[in-house]
Amino acid sequence: QAVNPSLNAVIKLSAERALDEARVADQAVLNGGELGPLHGVPMTIKDSLDTAGVVSTGGTKGRESYTPQEDATVVARLREAGAILLGKTNTPELTLAGETNNLIYGQTNNPYDLSRTPGGSSGGAGAIIAAGGSPLDMGSDTGGSIRLPSHFCGIAGIKPTSGRVPRTGHVVPFGLGAVDALTQNGPMARFV
Repeated sequence: QAVNPSLNAVIKLSAERALDEARVADQAVLNGGELGPLHGVPMTIKDSLDTAGVVSTGGTKGRESYTPQEDATVVARLREAGAILLGKTNTPELTLAGETNNLIYGQTNNPYDLSRTPGGSSGGAGAIIAAGGSPLDMGSDTGGSIRLPSHFCGIAGIKPTSGRVPRTGHVVPFGLGAVDALTQNGPMARFV
């Protein structure tokens, strides 16, 4: 809430859901248990990945009110590991630009200079992480979409080996031939 108004990085906040999930995580600790290796870690998710019950647009008007019934595979795995969804981060339409701007949510700004871009297409993720508003995000990268925002915002991002992280539930569909091998989902954080 403190940094996002000037950045426009988080475009859907899941505050009540996050608080409910945090209470469950706290109760698990009180009961002597844990929810997994990411127990209670708050995170944001790039808007190109499906999140059950939360609008997932991919930055395109055609999906402006699309609310998936299930999480993308990588999101489901993160949540099963105990991560808590804070909200969705901005992306250009269908993740196809080196800057983060779309007709639904508008432009995301770089936290170090609001007149500059945080890069794209995971620019919302890069901006909110650099500003300290989220410790972790799951971005996606075909031609630099994790790497550019990580560089422009001074954070760490990893484009994993092709096929290492599932892409099911991502707005870029399978069946694009050679492009399929180029698109991966990967983590973004302030530090490795």
